[in-house]
Amino acid sequence: MELDSRGIHGQMVQSTLLNVQLSQGEISHRRSICQPRKEQSGGMPTVTGRVSQFMEPSKFFRPREPVTRSISLMETKLLFSVASWYKSKVMDVLNEALATGGDPNVSDAYTINGEPGDLYNCSKETMYSLLVETGKTYLLRIVNAILNEEMFFAIANHNMTVVGSDGAYVKPFSTDYLFITPGQTMDVLVTANQSASYYYMVLTPFLDTESSYDNTTSRALIKYSGNYTTPSSIPTPTFPNISDSISAQLFVVRLKSLADAAHPINVPKNITRQYFMTVSVNLFACPNSTGCTVDGNNKLAASLNNNSFVLPSTALLQEYYDNNFNVSRIADQLPNKPPTPFNYTTVANMSTYTNEGRRVITLNHGDEVEIVFQGTNIGATQNHPMHLHGYSFYLVGTGSADFDNGTDPGRFNLVDPPEVNTIAVPRKGWSAIRFKADNPGVWFMHCHFERHTTWGMSTVVIVKNGGTKKTSMRPPPSYMPSCS
Repeated sequence: MELDSRGIHGQMVQSTLLNVQLSQGEISHRRSICQPRKEQSGGMPTVTGRVSQFMEPSKFFRPREPVTRSISLMETKLLFSVASWYKSKVMDVLNEALATGGDPNVSDAYTINGEPGDLYNCSKETMYSLLVETGKTYLLRIVNAILNEEMFFAIANHNMTVVGSDGAYVKPFSTDYLFITPGQTMDVLVTANQSASYYYMVLTPFLDTESSYDNTTSRALIKYSGNYTTPSSIPTPTFPNISDSISAQLFVVRLKSLADAAHPINVPKNITRQYFMTVSVNLFACPNSTGCTVDGNNKLAASLNNNSFVLPSTALLQEYYDNNFNVSRIADQLPNKPPTPFNYTTVANMSTYTNEGRRVITLNHGDEVEIVFQGTNIGATQNHPMHLHGYSFYLVGTGSADFDNGTDPGRFNLVDPPEVNTIAVPRKGWSAIRFKADNPGVWFMHCHFERHTTWGMSTVVIVKNGGTKKTSMRPPPSYMPSCS
């Protein structure tokens, strides 16, 4: 799992580590923000198999006081973490899925700041509550640390004003719900402008697929300060339908950069490297007597451009450095388009099986890059939250059906696209991003559904050194521990 709440540009950020409890133990995946020449601190798989670890700094806002179930009246900036809760050990869930080749068991609940809420007996008395003062405005910094579901979030009788996403300002807009994917962060303002009472904050999943998912709801409370009678019936917000992809996409397209004199943006327009990237859920055929149980003797897989990424036994970052930055010695190249073009969102007879390998994207320093992620009709179709380490990028376009290279680029937003690091590629649709390859190093790119990363829906972006010391990777620090 990844947790990240980045600082808004120009603000001071303090580094801390937040553990979100998922089972009897605790698990967290720490993630870097865009940090030029911090390649030793981010982005690379380091262990054998499909469980990945990353050596990265964690960047979080730390509230002025520790976050507890009831926040002080004077607290106006609050970190909200939403997460997955498992009654069993998370690694047991993963190992069982790997043994059968099937979907991992779904989580037992979602949590808001560590509590699933009063719909669960275990949390009736400890449900998270936010004490607010009439007339005050609160900044909620919401981190989606959920493993495998995109979410809707709303507060009864209260609109939210979205002011930031993934650490960058956006043009403020008012909304009665949030759509937030795993790995994303949202900065929202909430004004306590209702009658003094209790109001539910509710978290519920969005899913437009036949895949298994955690179909539960979690709740927290807003409690106004003052003297009043506790309501017998607490207002609950209304939500889009669980499969309402239109509401999900309408939220996404409202995100736009400030793009003014005080907050300039620099969208690449002279593209030197283009990738058209299919995003698919697939199958692998298992050897006989291996225990795989999916559609006969198969196991689930996932791919980018028909390649299911094989994690290395040692860190690619270290291998890249040790081999004098020679990519050909450590990996093959990922093709810049699908090996076989097809009707991506309507195909009915395309093979579900994929290939596996260690195939990467190699970029020259200074390349202006465009990647179009294309959802497909292969396997279990659904949204895919794609994330790139080491960079923020601009979401310049998104749409339904197959990407049309003749007409869709003309509709790209190159004026005020949002600067983010995680995007929701729509089910049977596409999303286009642009960025400048100015951060040398080895950076992981993957779907932020943990099960899809486990199955291989990932690759590595290697950005070569520039021509100066300041545009080149630094050597490993002497105190850096070895990976094992």
